[in-house]
Amino acid sequence: MAHSFDPSLALRPGGTAVITGAASGFGRELALLCAAEGMRLVLADVDEIGLARTAELTGLPPQAVCAQRCNVADAGEVDRLAALAAERFGAVHLLFNNAGVIAAGAVWKATPQDWQWVFGVNVMGVANGVRSFVPGMLAHGEPAWVVNTASVAGLVCPPELSVYAASKHAVVALSECLHHELAASGRPVGASVLCPAYVDTGIADAHRHRPPELAERNPEDPAILERTKKAMQAGRLSARDVAQRTLAGVREGRFYILPHRSAVSGVESRLQAVLAGGAPDNPLGGVGVAPQAQP
Repeated sequence: MAHSFDPSLALRPGGTAVITGAASGFGRELALLCAAEGMRLVLADVDEIGLARTAELTGLPPQAVCAQRCNVADAGEVDRLAALAAERFGAVHLLFNNAGVIAAGAVWKATPQDWQWVFGVNVMGVANGVRSFVPGMLAHGEPAWVVNTASVAGLVCPPELSVYAASKHAVVALSECLHHELAASGRPVGASVLCPAYVDTGIADAHRHRPPELAERNPEDPAILERTKKAMQAGRLSARDVAQRTLAGVREGRFYILPHRSAVSGVESRLQAVLAGGAPDNPLGGVGVAPQAQP
């Protein structure tokens, strides 16, 4: 899509990037790449040890990087992160709403705590980031960009990942609405939604930081996440590869960023099933029920 401004200007030396989920995975790699571009960084995560390590790995001096513990599910904490970014660096030019967690198992066995934890981080984390940062990005008038991390599971529906997939579909929907609203604003701010497939990011171990009050898990969760973890570790793309393709997508002003092009066929199959009124194929293997003939 053509934009009325150059999206690549959001990624520039002296600009400021805010990255949630920065202690590992995509967040860490995005931080390293943005640092290499000469940007100042505001890094956030609940994993303070990993967060400190990311800040160290950037090689930036203390005056150019700020690491802050932040639970993105808490609107107040995200507000305070935005206030800190404004105090330290002024305008924010890149916002990566990247923090994410995962739960697994049959949907009828998902606990209320599964839904609250996953939606709190994956959906409200993105919503809180948009609410806390985008008004300032619109106000300062400089080219800026928002990247919301969803997943291919936001475009297809894998079995045994219902809670996670539902949350990522919500992120895609939120991001599409955000795109339309930013376009209508007339301001030089754009948005992308990142939809990767299997990548070894550490998300399968996110339960280590699950709040005690939300600890009740689907009984199938540990075994399925162990299988999922192995699939992620076998992925062809690294977190670094995905981060590089994400920044390339920002430079090109792309809305949908799908680093794994092989996953597109699954999205096409699902959309064909929607149009035909049939059942979807299983994106992890197996074929759905054939569409019924239309009168």
